[in-house]
Amino acid sequence: MLLSLDRISKNYAAGDRPVAALRNISLDIAEGEFVAIMGPSGSGKSTLMNIIGLLDRPDGGAYYLDGEDVSGLDDQRRSYLRNRMIGFIFQNFNLLPRSNAIRNVALPLTYRAVSESERMKRAEEILQTVGLADRVGHLPNQLSGGERQRVAIARALAGEPKMILADEPTGNLDRKTGDEIIAILRSLASTGKTILMVTHDPHSAEAADRTVSMMDGEIISL
Repeated sequence: MLLSLDRISKNYAAGDRPVAALRNISLDIAEGEFVAIMGPSGSGKSTLMNIIGLLDRPDGGAYYLDGEDVSGLDDQRRSYLRNRMIGFIFQNFNLLPRSNAIRNVALPLTYRAVSESERMKRAEEILQTVGLADRVGHLPNQLSGGERQRVAIARALAGEPKMILADEPTGNLDRKTGDEIIAILRSLASTGKTILMVTHDPHSAEAADRTVSMMDGEIISL
């Protein structure tokens, strides 16, 4: 398994009472799987994705990523693994507004010992694969929503991660453009990338290999 969660729990303080965001979550995801995570607001989807993405820590349980127990790692090791194993795609794109497409895509490689010329070469190649060869010099505000999300996908791929975490990747797009983005994710899964996608849209979830449903911090179906 690429990742395995064993009885993960996470609590947050709400006044003088803890609130359980996740309750004994156990989940296995194989390499190359495309998994949709669905549930209403407050169900724990975002908390789960933050823990899987090594952006947050569980309060209990164990998380194995590519065979390594990452639950109690220090920040330096977590950052190292996050940069090399995980790519992120966000609903609001999270592109740097003053950087053009190619520099946004190259950004994850600046945290590695990669020369600028190699970063630019790699970024340009990935932009070509998502259909943006003619947009490499454009700023985010010069791109459509669909084009910005393609840049975000290219950025997620720049470090050649094993896993892509997509948080509502079609949430700000119309249906046609959203379907194009889902088709790209489906294509990536077919090449062996592991895709975890949080979505409220059953139509988008249909493209996944399976859907994990959550409610009140628990998985109710796999």
